[in-house]
Amino acid sequence: MTDYQFSERAYAKTIFHAAKYPHLAVNGLLLAEKQLKGNTVQIVDAIPLFHQCLYLTPMAEIALTQVDVYAERENLVIAGYYVAQENFDDNSIEKAPAAKIADKILEHYKNACFVLIDNKLMSINHTQVALKVYNSNGDVPRWTKASYTLAKSKSTLEAVTELLQRGAMRELVDFDNHLDNPEKDWTNANFNRDLKQVMAMY
Repeated sequence: MTDYQFSERAYAKTIFHAAKYPHLAVNGLLLAEKQLKGNTVQIVDAIPLFHQCLYLTPMAEIALTQVDVYAERENLVIAGYYVAQENFDDNSIEKAPAAKIADKILEHYKNACFVLIDNKLMSINHTQVALKVYNSNGDVPRWTKASYTLAKSKSTLEAVTELLQRGAMRELVDFDNHLDNPEKDWTNANFNRDLKQVMAMY
């Protein structure tokens, strides 16, 4: 049975992507260490993809290719797909948009996870982990609930709350933003640095 551990960076970026576009569905990719720690996939980063057209389009293919190159350079692997749905009450994986992206990732990485951001747990006072995590243990991509942990859980939630209250989610760049303005960095190097500084205070 595969478990997952989310770093503070990976968690914060998924939440901030959803918080930046609360009226829209968003999606992105999750990057992990290549080597498992026991049975645990260590999710260390998230790459926000889209808030406009989430499906398998030529732009999505380009994004997946660029993220794959970036992950290889960082000695990481694309290990998952995350999504936040547009409708507040849609919190089931069956209604998640662009599930085929998750299936595609699973073809290349057998321990891939499918993460649903739970709209009902999203709040500017972020006191609960707002993720539902799924994986597939068979040949067919039939997603079932998986166990996971959040690194430094209490301090991560406190840091995310502080940054949400500051409005820091507006600084997050997704691939749509990059396509609109290529000078915007979809790897979010500046955001990663700022998050690290805030996390160091907790």
